[in-house]
Amino acid sequence: MRHPVAASAFVATFLLLGQAAPAHAETISPFNVADCSVTDNARVLRPDPNAKLDARAYWLNGDTVRWPGLASGSTVRLIVDGKAIELSPRDPVSPAAFQFTGNGPEFKASGPVRDWLRGDVLVEAVDAQGRATDRTRLQHPGALDALYADAVTLDTLGVRWTAQASQFQVWAPTAQQLGVCVYNGTAASLHPMTRDAQTGAWSAQVKGDLWGQHYRYLVDVFTPGHGLVRSVVTDPYSISLDTDSQHSWIGDPSDARLKPKNWDTHPAPRTVAQNTDMTIYELHVRDFSRDDATVPQRDRGKLTAFTRADSAGMRHLRALAKAGLTDVHLLPIFDFATLPERDCVQPRIPASAADSEAQQAAIRDIRDRDCYNWGYEPFHFNAVEGSYSTNPNDGAVRIRELRQAVMALHGLGLRVGMDVVYNHTNAAGLDPRSVLDRLVPGYYHRLNTKGQIERSTCCENTATEHRMMGKLLIDSVAYWTRVYRIDSFRFDLMAHQPRDVMEQALTAAQVANRGVPVQFLGEGWNFGEIANGQRFVQASQLSLNGSGIGTFSDRARDAVRGGSAGDSGADLVSNPGFIHRRLTAKDAIAWDYADWVRIGMAGSLRGFDLADRKGAVKPAQDFSYKGAPAAYVSQPQEVVNYVENHDNQTLFDLNAIRMPAEATAQQRVQAQWLAIAINAVSQGIAYYHAGIDVLRSKSLDRNSYNSGDWFNRIDWSGRTNYFGTGLPPEWDNQASWPQMRAALNNPNNRVTAAQIAQTQRFFRDWLAIRHSSTLFRMQSTEDIRRRLSFPTDWIQRDPRIIVAQYDGRGLQGARFANAMVIINAATQAQTIALTGTGWKLHPVLAARTAADPRLRQVRIRNGAVTVPAYMPVVLVRD
Repeated sequence: MRHPVAASAFVATFLLLGQAAPAHAETISPFNVADCSVTDNARVLRPDPNAKLDARAYWLNGDTVRWPGLASGSTVRLIVDGKAIELSPRDPVSPAAFQFTGNGPEFKASGPVRDWLRGDVLVEAVDAQGRATDRTRLQHPGALDALYADAVTLDTLGVRWTAQASQFQVWAPTAQQLGVCVYNGTAASLHPMTRDAQTGAWSAQVKGDLWGQHYRYLVDVFTPGHGLVRSVVTDPYSISLDTDSQHSWIGDPSDARLKPKNWDTHPAPRTVAQNTDMTIYELHVRDFSRDDATVPQRDRGKLTAFTRADSAGMRHLRALAKAGLTDVHLLPIFDFATLPERDCVQPRIPASAADSEAQQAAIRDIRDRDCYNWGYEPFHFNAVEGSYSTNPNDGAVRIRELRQAVMALHGLGLRVGMDVVYNHTNAAGLDPRSVLDRLVPGYYHRLNTKGQIERSTCCENTATEHRMMGKLLIDSVAYWTRVYRIDSFRFDLMAHQPRDVMEQALTAAQVANRGVPVQFLGEGWNFGEIANGQRFVQASQLSLNGSGIGTFSDRARDAVRGGSAGDSGADLVSNPGFIHRRLTAKDAIAWDYADWVRIGMAGSLRGFDLADRKGAVKPAQDFSYKGAPAAYVSQPQEVVNYVENHDNQTLFDLNAIRMPAEATAQQRVQAQWLAIAINAVSQGIAYYHAGIDVLRSKSLDRNSYNSGDWFNRIDWSGRTNYFGTGLPPEWDNQASWPQMRAALNNPNNRVTAAQIAQTQRFFRDWLAIRHSSTLFRMQSTEDIRRRLSFPTDWIQRDPRIIVAQYDGRGLQGARFANAMVIINAATQAQTIALTGTGWKLHPVLAARTAADPRLRQVRIRNGAVTVPAYMPVVLVRD
């Protein structure tokens, strides 16, 4: 163990760099090794005398201040640690990144701005007598990005271990002093860090072999609203941690000790030549195995469950891969904040009625202490979540175990995708789970015009438009690609991030993957303080044309499911979708739904020509979806089609509410089949939620992120789908309880093991159909426009029937000269005329093993095909 350093070494750091210490440095109490072990992670050394002041002014760059709303001609001065510094008016520089602030006079600051920003900086307006008439703080990201632009080139942030020494580096340009605490068991040592004036990064080298030890940074930094704060904080670039993320872990992911046998050389599946080849199964790590009795108890809910090749879950995935599934996407596996990694509480769920409140009540009071969370609460972006490890206290174990899981899935022929969340953090300020904001207060989060953190995402919004937050995203994605061989990424609330940052990240990931394509897709929802490009060009649905980045389409989703994702109460019942047996040609919305389904099947391409219900042909982008273009992409790889994912009710649960009460259990199963089939033959990327093929139910829960294991179960044995296991949690569902009680008590919503098994086989049939021909996953816009058509007579005849025709001649991988997809969502059989001869059922549907027993009722004769009610069919001819 090294001896603790003298506190004077930290002040000496400034002199070693050839720069003067800030004027306030000598008033700081020196670091002490005891600071490394405090239980209070943040301590105010000197309170902020202006703690209630807002932040209405902005640094636009390294020397320019704008004060929106201030009268022109005002006299303005900076107040730096109590000292007044006059500012001179200047002509507006008007950078595009600051248009959102509104107009206001601009001023030039002359002086050591870098030093000023390490202290308490205010700006005030004064009258002719020099009296302050207004005062506010300045938002400083514009200055930090300009003054420390070279920081984006840093490639050694975090820890770099060798057997001889470990290098630590962290970006904290406004910090007044900084050190690294190294922990060998309970013993701590403290080491000074030196500041690079050009980048604002602090670095230290600690000699010796520190493998497996831990570290944190000790930092003094002025924090508006609090004052001068001394924090002990983990590394934002942590590669691993101990239990509950108290300390960052020291090691090297490239070391052989962290690699399973053949890790570097094992082949990843080459099943995706183009993005449109992707068929994805979205899966939560704990859901996968927590209730699987074929998995040893030690591995249930853990990453190691994926290494149990003979478990029911792995057999299930193996069968899906054989049928044509290409990717498993894992819900967040990075380190998230609130789930206890040790001693989580298991609720005792009473045996109660299908519509009882008792089950959710048993979860309510312990839901933040139990063992379950989706994980959309980022704590450390580059480290694996400890609760998924068999030993969360050993940082090496979680690294090995994720790699073992990736290898196991690759071994099934499945690529591994990862759900990532860079749009917010779980906490900010001095919260113990705040990391970024305790190192560079006010920088990493997006602020409103008063300096408060925006929370439109749910939590503390990050500002990926700022250089170093954008760099963190880019570095992180490249890291997961390089270190864990992640094949693709799904970005939560991606439209809260700039398009150019996403494109840089895509390039970085592909470089990290040695040129092998990595796919990006995400939520392009346009809302919040950045909506409609208020702050930057977003990575949103309407702003990503030509990027090759996919966004989830709500158009066909809403058509199939009905209503919208936010429906509750009476709207859950009153907004049936295309598949729900309640709409007819008399319902205007039925015609809209039919248009949206067809447009989804055509890949949501803007320029796809389609007839409307009056027979007029127009580009698909000219059809309306709730006031927005119904088609919005320029190429098929830019759309992700889905009818169910982890958000909102499962499809089975929504069907349970929206279908007529008298609809039989088998008709409800068939509704699920219609949705599965529509998604399978829609151009673009196909995305399915794990369990859609076993009629998965969450007992109607609309938002099960924190609903415990009880409402998130999957039974891979197929004995039950867990419908009717209690009213879902009141905190997200109570407004809909009256409607839910009726559905939970409806015996027609009870399905049998035979119906679950039948749905499993149906899903695999349609995976195989999609996989069988490139006609259902064409790569180019031109091919889709030329080879796919929807006969106008059927567009005009009945909105419940979709007829699509495909020309496969000359298309590589088409396998068939022609194909026809018929989606009959009507309650009567339909007869459709055929052009030419030689039509037959698709080989998958013609096989004796085909799941749908109604296929025997399909009749092809006299130049027509008759399709039974409520049934999807694919015909082909050679």
